[in-house]
Amino acid sequence: MTEHQPAFGKTSATRGREAGVRRAAAGFWHRPDWMNLVSDVLILVASVLLGMAAVKAAVRLPLFGLREVVIVSPLSHVTHAQLEYVAASALGGNFFTVNLEKGRTAFENLPWVRSAQLRRQWPGAIEVSLEEHVAVAYWRSADSGDTRLVNGFGELFDAAANDSMPVFSGPPEASMHILAQMRRFNELLQPINRNVVALSLSGRHAWQLKLDDGMVVEVGKDQAKAPIDERLKRFVSMWPQLTKRLPRAVMVADLRYPSGFAVRMAGSEQGKGKQ
Repeated sequence: MTEHQPAFGKTSATRGREAGVRRAAAGFWHRPDWMNLVSDVLILVASVLLGMAAVKAAVRLPLFGLREVVIVSPLSHVTHAQLEYVAASALGGNFFTVNLEKGRTAFENLPWVRSAQLRRQWPGAIEVSLEEHVAVAYWRSADSGDTRLVNGFGELFDAAANDSMPVFSGPPEASMHILAQMRRFNELLQPINRNVVALSLSGRHAWQLKLDDGMVVEVGKDQAKAPIDERLKRFVSMWPQLTKRLPRAVMVADLRYPSGFAVRMAGSEQGKGKQ
């Protein structure tokens, strides 16, 4: 015989589940240990939130105001007026709320500042350490003619200077390579007591030097069979003999030949010397 369920009403299983839920709910309110646990958790959360609010309010009290900004680095180019302006405009708030990252960025935006570090110094000071750029050369744009500066790391930066320094030109992304190459050229020119005062790297990777005696040296591109160092060493080794034979100063030396070089004297046509 087939058992039929009633068409209306709840089954015994459903009534059993609902009864269990009612017993569990009623059981919670009759379990002091559970209620105490929940109360403790709620009190703890409220205490933490109140504590956080109290701390936020306390750190904004005038008691923790900034009293001074201390510059701990010796400076050659950054002025006192520039430092005062940055401190006043970028170091707002008090000892706890001042935004050190904003201050660091503001100091690094000064023309001669390469990097800046800021830290809090209890009870009310900000200590600032600045690294200035050390300019070693001018950078002249071949396109616009604008002049920038090159520091000892080969990095370009914008600032005003009137020191006597070499002048570089070439692709901006090659500034580090050009600085390294100038140091190498000066090393190779030491035997004849000459130094590079201008160095140019063309878009075709050809080098041109101007020395401190006014002579222009066309070094050209590096060649597998005749590397730049080899050609410049050859020229330097022959220079003492060459100056004894030539009646006038050399204005241009062309080292682009694989086995020799050509020179042009002041007021004369090009002449050629070989190894």
